[in-house]
Amino acid sequence: MKIKKAPSESLIIALLIGLLLVSCQTRRQKTENIEEPPEIPSVLNQVLNSRKLKVITDYNTVNYYIYRGEPMGYQYELLKAFTDHLGVRLELRIENNLSKAKEELSVGKSDLIALGMTVTGERMKRFDFSEPILITRQVLVQRLPKNWNRMNTRDEIEKDLIRTSLELARKEIHVQSGSIYKKRLEILADEIGDSIYIVEDKRDVEELIAAVSKGDIDFTVADEHIASVVLRNFPNLDIKTAVSFDQKIAWALQKEENKDLLNEINLWLKSYLSTNEARLLYSKYFSDQVRNRSRSEYHSFTGGKLSPYDDMIKKTANEINWDWRLLASLIYQESEFKHNSYSWMGAFGLMQLMPAVMEQFGIDTTSYPEEHIRVGGHYLRYLDKQIPETVKLPQERIKFVLAAYNAGIAHVLDARRLAVKYNKDQNVWTENVDFFLRNKSKPTFYNDPVSYYGYVRGEETYLFVEQILDRYEHYKNLIPD
Repeated sequence: MKIKKAPSESLIIALLIGLLLVSCQTRRQKTENIEEPPEIPSVLNQVLNSRKLKVITDYNTVNYYIYRGEPMGYQYELLKAFTDHLGVRLELRIENNLSKAKEELSVGKSDLIALGMTVTGERMKRFDFSEPILITRQVLVQRLPKNWNRMNTRDEIEKDLIRTSLELARKEIHVQSGSIYKKRLEILADEIGDSIYIVEDKRDVEELIAAVSKGDIDFTVADEHIASVVLRNFPNLDIKTAVSFDQKIAWALQKEENKDLLNEINLWLKSYLSTNEARLLYSKYFSDQVRNRSRSEYHSFTGGKLSPYDDMIKKTANEINWDWRLLASLIYQESEFKHNSYSWMGAFGLMQLMPAVMEQFGIDTTSYPEEHIRVGGHYLRYLDKQIPETVKLPQERIKFVLAAYNAGIAHVLDARRLAVKYNKDQNVWTENVDFFLRNKSKPTFYNDPVSYYGYVRGEETYLFVEQILDRYEHYKNLIPD
């Protein structure tokens, strides 16, 4: 019988090493074949790459509104300062319903919420919050007694006012639906050991304050910094009774591992809020000495008008097939709705028409505002006809017309020829023709053989177009069409 020899120890070791090498190679090949998930850019990088910050805010007499044609508001100006710091465009969307705003932030339709959100532990589980932009507290809004202004002493007024939490028992209080006020009143009801009848109301805070003033409801709750501004319109109201401790008001961002945008906001806020500019901005909206803009008919929230010339602007805009708010933005850019305005170049009137244009259309400086608006509209239509039909996109065509209104059609056509020479799209303004017009103040471009009309201060024209269109977006947000 033939007996097989057992494999030697060295052979066994060699086999084991071979198997190990094969196993390692197989694992390495599998690892190499697995595609790494694509790196998701941070929100800050997305903002910088798109060159715009998408923000949800609310429309009221404090945060965001139009006054005499100019976008204003504490949140608006603070956000504008931040986007100027980043070098991006501010894209605002209005949403007075806080629940909807939070939902849109959660699904990435906006980069942040800036509408006076109170920072709470519950909200911090869902969102990241910036450094506080304000410290405020919640206050009870109630009516002063009838004939309060005829009463002889403060005691007479005070006797019918609520001044302690215990006095809220069995009272019906309307609060904005989705706000933090309901939660605060529920805590107070538990603390006083009695019922507070809380009514969640679809109206926003300012509407509820007005309802208290008119006697439609008896009580509401508001943040003190908002209530103190709105109170200027309603002297029959009292807001001295606090229902909360001091609370932080901050911007809300979607939670993410990479907190680049949050960190950038916080670094900027820490620096900006300590400046005189920030202190002046706060005083502009919350100081007791601030005049009451909201009583004006030219306040978008209360009056709804842009200027005394709205009807004339609408008539001309209809004739040239423009949105009247776009034409209004152009007029504001040119004259701030001041008909007797002169420029250093001799342009005159609401639309700053040059003498040659006025002569061409048969008007002069003695003509009525309506005639100047009509002629300005016809001149815009004349310029539109000079723009080649190959510019087909309406939003781009408007930019070409606005640029021609400011710099002249000849310089716009020069910029188109330069775009062709440098392999850009001559039929698209943004990031194509606009580059060459804004650089026609440089010898390389204004001395180019295809630049027939030479030097122009193109940066001014570029900003002219940008500012009109930016203001137009605000008008569309806040002024009915």
